[in-house]
Amino acid sequence: MSDQLPPCPECSESYTYEQGALLVCPMCAHEWSPASDGGDEPLSVDDGGIRDAVGNLLVDGDAVSVVKGLKVAGSGGGTIKVGTKVKSIRLLDQPVNGHDIDASVPSLGRIYLKSSVVKKA
Repeated sequence: MSDQLPPCPECSESYTYEQGALLVCPMCAHEWSPASDGGDEPLSVDDGGIRDAVGNLLVDGDAVSVVKGLKVAGSGGGTIKVGTKVKSIRLLDQPVNGHDIDASVPSLGRIYLKSSVVKKA
């Protein structure tokens, strides 16, 4: 990564810092992947592939790790901690509300994830 980090896409402050694979703004607590330009959109490439938070190409059956703590909405709720490993993902042809990965997370069951919050294990 270059010496100069980009400003926060939410509040435009220049105090961003790296935390693992993500950039973080200490002013507004916004976290984003440098490759996604601040959005939570899936990192797609021209060949139709989906890339993880650090730019690795994902395929069906890959194992991934979560790079951002996630709160799960819905029945029972729960959280997915940073570093949680998810095996045998399935990529969705049609994203569901911006989520492009179908996965079975230990202790939570089957849920959808965004490629911008996982990295290939």
